[in-house]
Order: sequence, then structure tokens, then C-alpha cells
Amino acid sequence: MTSQTIANTPTKEQIRRAPKVLLHDHLDGGLRPATVVELARESGYRRLPETDPDKLGLWFREAADSGSLERYLETFSHTVGVMQTRDALVRVAAECAEDLAEDGVVYAEVRYAPEQHLEGGLTLEEVVEAVDEGFRQGERKARENGHRIRIGALLTAMRHAARALEIAELANRYRDLGVVGFDIAGAEAGYPPTRHLDAFEYLKRENNHFTIHAGEAFGLPSIWQALQWCGADRLGHGVRIIDDIEVRDDGTVALGRLASYVRDKRVPLELCPSSNLQTGAAASYVEHPIGLLRRLHFRATVNTDNRLMSHTTMSREFEHLVEAFGYTLDDMQWFSVNAMKSAFIPFDERLAMINDVIKPGYAELKSAWLFRQTASTSGSPATES
Repeated sequence: MTSQTIANTPTKEQIRRAPKVLLHDHLDGGLRPATVVELARESGYRRLPETDPDKLGLWFREAADSGSLERYLETFSHTVGVMQTRDALVRVAAECAEDLAEDGVVYAEVRYAPEQHLEGGLTLEEVVEAVDEGFRQGERKARENGHRIRIGALLTAMRHAARALEIAELANRYRDLGVVGFDIAGAEAGYPPTRHLDAFEYLKRENNHFTIHAGEAFGLPSIWQALQWCGADRLGHGVRIIDDIEVRDDGTVALGRLASYVRDKRVPLELCPSSNLQTGAAASYVEHPIGLLRRLHFRATVNTDNRLMSHTTMSREFEHLVEAFGYTLDDMQWFSVNAMKSAFIPFDERLAMINDVIKPGYAELKSAWLFRQTASTSGSPATES
């Protein structure tokens, strides 16, 4: 629960320094605009709407601000278009790791769809190996710059395609080589997760992990299918679980059967506030369901989704939530521990991250705040008697 003893509202610098955990971030949604321009020039990709990095970054944000998930997804044709060679994939993955580490992220699961990077002649295996090489390069560069980060990959299958089982098998083959799980993504309407039951049944037989994009645009049926038919470990977004929660006029709350199940089973929700605003899942940060879900102790986590399209970082996401809900460092720690508990790496490694990295990091920030408060409120210096 939020600490009632100290109103330790974090500053922007504290938010940036705080150890954060990211479970829902798309590799092709987080490129640096300058990198998109340079890769387009190197590869001969000529369909960019702008070739000036600043103007291109603005174009991505405005195109993604349409309020439509389908329109939002269209922006990816340009980032994916320049990610069709081994060198491009290595560079993008390395920069992703560096950027996240610079923002204070200590653990991240970054997802991408290998099937979308084959136009230049790469095989699925070559795509996975290139991205893994980039992540490891980025981790090393981050350490050289004084930051620590660990990144695992989630292999995504596109829900409108027919390669889910193939990608699931790929994720299983590389599960000890940087890949920590599987995902399906893409427009939800008309493409229910049950179309890919063979992939999910395979992963369950192999004791592997998977998350499913559900409850972002399509609502409760999508969440129900992802959990009860497919057996998802986590819900990608899951924000529409709010439709099964009634807040009565007197302030009391009633949970429907599905919402109760999600809370009781501690199903992790990969909530992405800025992205949800862009796609119309929430009208404002203040009205975002994360406030109620946190208050009701759902397994809520904070995520970026697509840093380029939403012009966001993990720090910016928390800045918005601090402003909207008055969250403190204690709340940030709660979200970060939730996310780390829900990661797809082994239990002992998750526990070590929580006890040796996350909790000490927040304790240091809070103790520094206390000492500053003491210094600012103390009276005149004591004199010797």
C-alpha cells in the first residue's frame, strides 16, 4: 500500500533514477527517429513521410494520436521497413537496450515479430540471432556507461497471419538463448486468440511462457478467451477488464466474475497508459483504469508499448501517473515489484532482482529524500554547551 507516513512525491530525476521493470515494449515501436532516417538511406527505403529526424518523430506521434488502434498500427510499416537486414536489427536492438538503461530500466522484456523481418532474405533464425546480438551489445554498452540492464526477448506472432505455431516453436528453440517467451499481436477485432490454439497448446506442453495482446480494443471477450481458452500467463494491456468492475454511487466497488478471477489469480496486466490514450482505451491519465486497478490491488504493471509512437519512456509514464494520482516512490516500487514478479525468467533470478536491485534502489532514493527534508527543516546549527 502507499506509505501514509511520508509524502515522498518523486521528482523527475528520482523517477529517472528509480529501478524500473518493463514487460511490454515493442522493438519496432522504439526506434530513434535519426536511426530510422539513417537506416532508410542506407537500405534505399524511400517511403518515409519525412527525412528530417525531428519532423519524422513528430509525424509518428501525430499519426499515432488518431484514437484508432488500426491507424496506430499503420505507423509500423516504416519502422519495420528499415529493419530488414542483420546490421539494422543488431543496431536497433543495441540502441533499445542503451536507451532503456539510460532511463533507469533494470529489466525489460522486448517483443518483436520475426516474420516481419524477412524481406531482405533473412531466415527466422537469423532474425532472432541478430536481435539477441544487439541486445547483448546494448547491455555491454550500458555497463560501460554506468548502467545495468537485463533484456529478454518475446517472439511475437501476428494474429492475422498463420505462422503462430512456427513462431512458438522458434521461441521454444531459443528459450535458453535470450528468448523468454511468446506473444501474439495485431488488430484484435476479427482475429480472436483462439485462432492460434495450436501454438498455445504447444507452448503449454513445453512448459513455456506466453502473453497475449487482449483487452486493449476488443473488450472482455478477448480477455476471457486469452485466459480460459488459451491459458495466457499475462495479458498484454488487459485494460478493458475495467468493463467488469462497477463503481457504485456510494463509492463501493463490485467485481464481476472475470475481474474477480483476474485479481484472485494474480494475472499480470501489462498496462500502457500513454498508448491507451492514443488508441482510445482511456480518455485521460486521470481517468485511466490503472488508478482503480492499483487501488483494488490487481497485478498491475506500467509499460511503454511503443516509445517512438507515444513519445514516451518509462520515466514519462510514471511522471504522468505521479501527476494524475499523486503516486509516490512507494507506489513506483509496488508497480516495479509487480512487474518483476511477473517476468518470464526463473523464480530465483526474479527474487534476486527484487531483493538485490529494486528494493535497495528505492530505499536509497527514499533515504536521500529523508536526509534532504531533515536538512531543509532543521533549525539553527547546534552550539557546544
